[in-house]
Amino acid sequence: MSDLSMEPVVVIHGGAWAIPDKLSSASVEGVCSAARAGYDVLIRGGSAMDAVEAAVRVMEDCPAFDAGTGSVLNTKGEVEMDSVIMDGRELQCGSVACVQNIKNPVSLARAVLEKTDHTLLVGKGANEFAEEIGIHTVPTDSLVTEDAREEWRHFMQFKTTVNVLFRNREATPSTSAVCDTLGHDTVGAVALDRSGTTAAATSTGGITAKRPGRVGDSPIVGAGAYADNESGAVSTTGHGESITKVCLARQVTHLMESGMSAQKASEVALQKMADRVKGHGGVVTVSKDGDIGKHFTTERMAWAWIKAGKLHYGLNSGEDFIAAE
Repeated sequence: MSDLSMEPVVVIHGGAWAIPDKLSSASVEGVCSAARAGYDVLIRGGSAMDAVEAAVRVMEDCPAFDAGTGSVLNTKGEVEMDSVIMDGRELQCGSVACVQNIKNPVSLARAVLEKTDHTLLVGKGANEFAEEIGIHTVPTDSLVTEDAREEWRHFMQFKTTVNVLFRNREATPSTSAVCDTLGHDTVGAVALDRSGTTAAATSTGGITAKRPGRVGDSPIVGAGAYADNESGAVSTTGHGESITKVCLARQVTHLMESGMSAQKASEVALQKMADRVKGHGGVVTVSKDGDIGKHFTTERMAWAWIKAGKLHYGLNSGEDFIAAE
């Protein structure tokens, strides 16, 4: 569709995990700010790609989220970040993995899409590319909060990151105060613009105390994100290895292609991941027709969406608040 007749939509997540109460307000405020930033692009006639990049940059700049500023440390005490962005028109995509000292990895991922013949650059090569195109590096200290350092010290001692932070809603709560108060949240956005084009973007600062070089789902096309104008767009969050095994984002779009709504497809794909590989996480989805989906199987997921000027948001299962105008 090219007559600019579609109602623009943006849907945001700030990560599906055991979000503690002390981070709940900041997480919700962050996804709402990101949704507003993305929607502002859309209503001004901007593209879905511009919208998801703008939205994710807002969350990368917010220390409440594990992406960009707020990233976590690997076992060597280093920051390694991953990001992907995808345009649903011709399935163009760009991503970076294990990139260091970059404030907004989602913009570097978009540069991979637009300025190279590749879909993924990693590590040193990704940083060299950033330097070539004038994306400046920032000090590691500017990307890491004191909470992230405390989390690193804890998980380096007890090695329990995945079991604690991505436990499902039925799991026994952790007895560790540190586990319950420190953070892990991949961020992501999907959008549909007035021309009917879809886009998706996902960004993360990784898992605390991960092995150096570990890459999860976030920068992997079809796992961390997917966009196709013939079905819709999806951004995922949760346990990266599980999401990668089932190609979660592509699963959702495949189910929409078979006729499922965005919401039903999101629920079915997450249930299949739980059944098949015992993994937990969340997704945000928009169909090619502007149908919205959001679902998570972890304790909480910060989310927000805007359509027809109405901002919806929530954190806990079953919530759907509407912001006052």
